[in-house]
Amino acid sequence: MLEVKNVQVNYGDFVAVKDLNFSIKPGEIFGLLGTNGAGKTTTFRVMMGLLEPVSGEVLYNGQKIGYHNTDEIGYMIEERSLFTKMTVFDLMQFFGALKGMDKKLIEKKLDYWLERFKIVDYKNKKVKELSKGNQQKIQFISAIINDPKLLILDEPFSGLDPLNTILFVDVINELKDNGTMIIFSSHQIDHVEKFCEKLLVLDKGVELFGGYIKDIKNDFKKHTIKIIGNVPLSELKPLEGVLNVSEDAKEISVKIAEKANSKLIFDKVRHYDITKYEVEQAALSEIFIAKVGQSYEEI
Repeated sequence: MLEVKNVQVNYGDFVAVKDLNFSIKPGEIFGLLGTNGAGKTTTFRVMMGLLEPVSGEVLYNGQKIGYHNTDEIGYMIEERSLFTKMTVFDLMQFFGALKGMDKKLIEKKLDYWLERFKIVDYKNKKVKELSKGNQQKIQFISAIINDPKLLILDEPFSGLDPLNTILFVDVINELKDNGTMIIFSSHQIDHVEKFCEKLLVLDKGVELFGGYIKDIKNDFKKHTIKIIGNVPLSELKPLEGVLNVSEDAKEISVKIAEKANSKLIFDKVRHYDITKYEVEQAALSEIFIAKVGQSYEEI
């Protein structure tokens, strides 16, 4: 288990993160979200023992995390950190050696992952000869070649097309099933919503909200009703609890203050010819925008 307890990090007089608390269990995917400058990268560095907090601690299986845990950690940063003049093989030998791996084991693991990501022919090519998407695959392989027990992924899908994104997601879920603790950050909140169980949202270095995604969505009262049918929008807008009504080529969207308002909407539209009526919870992206936007309004 990874435990972040009451962590505060300062850069001079600037407080980068303050009173940060969360935990990750083996086989759990945890989302860390926030706007630019919210403190995500600082949090990652503290979690790996690269930064010492001014207060609080990070525990890995009950002990203070540090350089001695390097062999069990994988980290994929947002900016590419590859030595582009090296071949993929030499690069992976270098990264694997930093993790204390034997040369033969490094090559065995590399061959497996190159096959898995369909880039076997690039083993002896220089990194600079690869496309951005394939460089992203190499960076991902460098983070998982040591079968990490703690894997930190910062914008792992950057530069990937939809098919390769699916490949990454499959591997991440396999690592999860094998007991790896995964902490995941992305500006593509739909990815977080798809396979993270818990999350924490940072804003200006402090926790804005967090917990299990299902609970966060249940606690957020606003819902959206999706309707397909010949329903006049003017009939919906005046109804109690209706916050907004919009229509595109496919369907009508009715934002309501809480789920209980949906009965009144249904009583109104059931007299029309409708082929769809669905009440949906707010998307995580909508909750994120609402919560972060509110915090800025309170400044």
